[in-house]
Amino acid sequence: MIKFNVVFQSLLVSLGAFLFMQGCQSKQDGMNSNSAKTVSLPRDTVPDKKMKDLDPKGEKPEWASDIKDNMQVVIEKLVSFNAPPIETSTAEAARKNPTPTDAVMAVMKENSIPMPPTQVDTTGKDITVKGGKIHARIYTPTGVGPFPVIVYYHGGGWVIANLDTYHASAQGLSEQAGAVVVSVHYRQGPEHKFPTAHNDSFAAYEWVTKNAESLNGDANRIAVVGESAGGNLAANVSIMARDKGIQLPVHQVLVYPIADNNMESDSYKKFANAKPLSKAMMAWFFDNYLSGKSMSSDPRIALVKANLKGLPPTTIINAGIDPLLSEGELLRDKLKGADVEVNFKKYDGVTHEFFGMAAIVPEAKEAQAFAAQELKDAFEGSARK
Repeated sequence: MIKFNVVFQSLLVSLGAFLFMQGCQSKQDGMNSNSAKTVSLPRDTVPDKKMKDLDPKGEKPEWASDIKDNMQVVIEKLVSFNAPPIETSTAEAARKNPTPTDAVMAVMKENSIPMPPTQVDTTGKDITVKGGKIHARIYTPTGVGPFPVIVYYHGGGWVIANLDTYHASAQGLSEQAGAVVVSVHYRQGPEHKFPTAHNDSFAAYEWVTKNAESLNGDANRIAVVGESAGGNLAANVSIMARDKGIQLPVHQVLVYPIADNNMESDSYKKFANAKPLSKAMMAWFFDNYLSGKSMSSDPRIALVKANLKGLPPTTIINAGIDPLLSEGELLRDKLKGADVEVNFKKYDGVTHEFFGMAAIVPEAKEAQAFAAQELKDAFEGSARK
């Protein structure tokens, strides 16, 4: 959700590559179809090193008495940027705020954490949707295809963040799952109100099902993954595929998804003032993406109210310090009640947006490896059918 993230492989995952790629790639790949292509290196060129232990400067925040040290260091760095609170800003201004990704990069620089070599090739692609075009960044692993395919949706409350903010998550999944990742940048509110992002996301998935071969991908092995608002979008793509009678994803990974509109849940109360996501920020996201407060109860927003029957096997990953924790747990229970196979994992001591921080947060490294293995198992199972 929110504008934030990062990744490595089996050591420090690949956020460091973002430092290099944002300089040379995103300028060309931002919203253009002719983006830069980076040269991949074999995985065995990356030495296996222990993740560096970092020391926080201050006391643990009142909303996170159990926060892990490396996670706290990232939050302290984010706070040190002294950016205006997102909930007091316009969407245009909020999109310029420093992100958790920026905080991770700054921490890496200050602690001399090296950049790993990228292990994927990247290209850009414009996809035609109703009323315009959206842009996708395509990550292709080394080796001989066709590869399985992951359609990935970034977070940001349907309002902020972009492909660069979540670059590390997409790259890490491509490297670790051995899959082509199509990272989708959908149109955002308030310029494009609900359900624009939802419809764009489904259009991108449908495009991938029809064009997987041109991506060196296997059209029979396509999964969806999303973080925060992107987790909500990924689940909606599966629901729309089911309802429209087109190919279902073989698996969906939902990382701290927005799944309800109940802002009085236990986790909303406990982590109302948390960072990088707070209760006030969530209300701001709803206000900017939705045309009215009553729309927050729409089952496309409040997934726990949706018909979940017939959805693909699902992996849900939640952070222990996150206003969205309770709804992730509720979504797990609702999916089980709908006879959907669910694997749920909560990582204690970390906050919303931790998943992309595998460069310096051990729990993120573990979560990415877990997600990648879940996807690999699903792809292998699908290939045997």
